[in-house]
Amino acid sequence: MDVFASTFHAAALPGAHHHLPIFRNCVDPDDPAILVARCVRPGAPLSGDWFLLLTRRRMVVTQDTRPLHRTRLHLNAHLRQVSNVTWRLDLSKPGIELAFTAMDGVRERLRMRLGDSDTVWRVEQLLRDTFVCKPALV
Repeated sequence: MDVFASTFHAAALPGAHHHLPIFRNCVDPDDPAILVARCVRPGAPLSGDWFLLLTRRRMVVTQDTRPLHRTRLHLNAHLRQVSNVTWRLDLSKPGIELAFTAMDGVRERLRMRLGDSDTVWRVEQLLRDTFVCKPALV
């Protein structure tokens, strides 16, 4: 088993395995998955489920559309192609809202729904280690 597959299976959430074929096409076998998160799009709550995959080199975002549950690639970018990365912690409804500018200049926003405040802090540390920027605490 390659590095990506073994780390993906350790980090994956229920439903994320449905997106594995897309993720595998976007990520090198030696690039470990450091975060796999189910997300929603603020302002578009009925747009389906979104999954964010973060590796040491890439950010990949997929969408599971409603009502047909078709999986599609939304973003596949090297981390150098993603700029102005910010996030806000929300401990009242455990989650993190991640915002970034993709290589096409479009500002993207994803809200990761996380189970508890400990998970929020672990994910925040992963983001800090990956993007080295300062978050805003809500």
